[in-house]
Amino acid sequence: MTDQKRTPVFCEKYCIICKGARAGNSICKSLQNLELKLTGPNGCPWGKARTEYYGVTPDKPIPK
Repeated sequence: MTDQKRTPVFCEKYCIICKGARAGNSICKSLQNLELKLTGPNGCPWGKARTEYYGVTPDKPIPK
């Protein structure tokens, strides 16, 4: 079994809330803030995977 980490694509490209919040949509930002308060600083399981892989929380863009 390999120990490679797969890229967490859902939070980055397909999650309507996270993608919209990073794009600046105020409704999505409000929903994402609520989600982060309820689930912790890293968010849902996909947000946690994104934080672990990229080193940034779901509410911040990936550094280039």
